[in-house]
Amino acid sequence: MFRLDPRLQSDTTLIGRLPLCQVLLMNDSRYPWVILVPARNDVFEIYHLSADDQAQLAKESTWVLEKMADHFAAKSMNVAALGNVVAQLHVHHIARYQGDPAWPGPVWGHSPAVPYAPDALETRVHELKSLFSSHFVADLHGEDDAENYVYW
Repeated sequence: MFRLDPRLQSDTTLIGRLPLCQVLLMNDSRYPWVILVPARNDVFEIYHLSADDQAQLAKESTWVLEKMADHFAAKSMNVAALGNVVAQLHVHHIARYQGDPAWPGPVWGHSPAVPYAPDALETRVHELKSLFSSHFVADLHGEDDAENYVYW
């Protein structure tokens, strides 16, 4: 069964599931920030994924970037797979704006996160579920079920 890294679990909220990836919202209210985590255990780098999973990750990441850029009218979309703190493969998708707290630099290490207030978190989760729901799949019960879902 797939296990999410405890740090990711504590810093994020689950939005839903794409065919390969869990979709997580980073708990930092300053940025629209989504993290995709391929539902594969013991994967630390993109090249650890099968060729099919690599292609699927690229599709899911590109789709999320486009949806977020359009929806949030971002000046720029930052995408990165950093494994320095959390080794489990995860890909950040961050909508950026001139004048945001870290602009034009990276968000990492700039300043502590500003968690969402409970009502704002609920609103953002609902917003993102609506934005991405056309490609969400039912939760899988384990890696053995991977053959039973459809890649788009």
